[in-house]
Amino acid sequence: MALLCYNRGCGQRYDPESNSDDSCTYHPGVPVFHDALKGWSCCKRRTTDFSDFLSIVGCTKGLHSNEKPPEPVKPEVKTTSEKKELADCKPKFNEHIIQAPKPIECINRPSSDEPMVKLQLKISASLKQALDKLKLSENDKAVTEEDSGEIKIGTSCKNGGCLKTFAGPQSNEEVCQYHNGVPIFHEGMKYWSCCRRKTSDFNTFLSQEGCTKGTHLWTKKDDGKKVVPCRHDWHQTGSGVTISIYAKNSLPELSYVEANSTIVSLLCDCPVCNTVYSPQWHVKVFILHIYPYIQISIVWIWGAGTLPAVEGI
Repeated sequence: MALLCYNRGCGQRYDPESNSDDSCTYHPGVPVFHDALKGWSCCKRRTTDFSDFLSIVGCTKGLHSNEKPPEPVKPEVKTTSEKKELADCKPKFNEHIIQAPKPIECINRPSSDEPMVKLQLKISASLKQALDKLKLSENDKAVTEEDSGEIKIGTSCKNGGCLKTFAGPQSNEEVCQYHNGVPIFHEGMKYWSCCRRKTSDFNTFLSQEGCTKGTHLWTKKDDGKKVVPCRHDWHQTGSGVTISIYAKNSLPELSYVEANSTIVSLLCDCPVCNTVYSPQWHVKVFILHIYPYIQISIVWIWGAGTLPAVEGI
């Protein structure tokens, strides 16, 4: 009598007397359904169609069996009352063990009356070379012509914006058209303070026609050193503060920087071009790194001989 084989994936009828070790082709595993894919746990083939899943050929050979394979053990499902009991045992909030922060160490601000100390200056090689060239060019100039009042042919007019040169006594009778202000360079724009015709091109700026008429200035008297404003800025990093003073060709031996724990003052002297670079008085508050702590400090950048009185320090 033919019997029905209950091996998974077989379902054929067989004769027990002719049943051999390779008569049945079946799946020893269990069906797996995951993410719309269907397959058997014993082999890797997967499909999304249920009919294709039923027609997947078994991956194992063996004897036919008329005994139903044991059902897979289902996970124990807890009742609602058991779930409620477990939920009651859990804390109603998440516990976080925290540690109180350490008290902030009180740092007393040093007095601004502390004695000022001169800082060591480091001179770059490029500045030394530039100063040497300027000294040589100054020594080569002949100053006797200016002392005698004689004007050399080809001397350019010293008025700003005038491009005329001295061609003889007749040049003194010409009308000089010049700018009586000073050149200003700001945010990529170039213009004269007297007429404010702005341009971004440097050649266009140089060729701007003057806004004032007068006489040519062939020689300019040396009025000695003078204090002029100087562009400066600063930026802060994690390790300290960098202050930049844009004073070209300044002499280190005539310039100095003094500082204490709260105040910085500096004088930048440029005798080669008869100029003492100094910004107008500014008081700026920023973070200044003074070992071994960081504190708020006031920076003074100056060009006078004495410091003015500042209230509120």
